[in-house]
Amino acid sequence: MTEPILDKTFLSARNKRLGLLVWFRLSRFYNLSMRQTNQHLKQWDLSTAQFDVLVQIGLHQPITQQQLAGKLEVTKGNIAQLLKKMEALGWITRDQQWKTKYISLTEAGCCLYAEVVPQQEQFQASQFCGLNREEQVQLLNLLKKIQRTIENEEE
Repeated sequence: MTEPILDKTFLSARNKRLGLLVWFRLSRFYNLSMRQTNQHLKQWDLSTAQFDVLVQIGLHQPITQQQLAGKLEVTKGNIAQLLKKMEALGWITRDQQWKTKYISLTEAGCCLYAEVVPQQEQFQASQFCGLNREEQVQLLNLLKKIQRTIENEEE
């Protein structure tokens, strides 16, 4: 008895549907995670965007506005207002040296970083407590693989 020949159109449609279901599940997880993250960060009057900036500056200070934009994967103009607000709150300083702006945390920014970052890291890690270590590693590797595929398609 010979095996039936599978219609490539059918397989393609099934794979497309499966890919779509994966994307929806990933999207729903991300949205839920972001809602919970924003709620968690409210206790410090921080937005997720401010937290991201705080972390990047804390890790790489002094950092140029261009470097910061690259690490956040946004344009330099997209973070200008955010930096202005964080400067007004006393968390960062911007030092202009010729055409380059260098950004650093103030003392208040360093204190905020020391308080918020460990708690936020613990909070984020806890969202994956339903997976064992091996499953977390597997998920991380799969997400990296998907990201590489998408990045290669952009080139």
